[in-house]
Amino acid sequence: MSLSLWLGLLAAALGTYLIRLLPLWWMQRRLKRRDPQSRVDAMPEWLAVLGPMMIAAVLGVSLVPKTADASGWLATLFGLVATWLVWRRTRSLGLPVAAGVAIFGVAIVMIGALFPPG
Repeated sequence: MSLSLWLGLLAAALGTYLIRLLPLWWMQRRLKRRDPQSRVDAMPEWLAVLGPMMIAAVLGVSLVPKTADASGWLATLFGLVATWLVWRRTRSLGLPVAAGVAIFGVAIVMIGALFPPG
């Protein structure tokens, strides 16, 4: 692999790490300043809403296909249904996402094979 690829991977890894680490450090310092006992109720209220808002944003972006044609919408629908069905069965987070992505990929390939463009 080339040096530029390794540098890109390192930058992505460092960025991902810092995105998680910096808010944690910030909250720990804030909680210690506000309350030496570091109780959970000392957390700001907006922080409790941040996680669900981010999940809703990712879901909203995921529901719009990259290509706004019939095959993109159909593959998105298949992926969404697969995600929902696996979630209903397992009530977990990782497996439904993996299943939805896999079914979306299979649907794109199958639709492309059955109805070639042009």
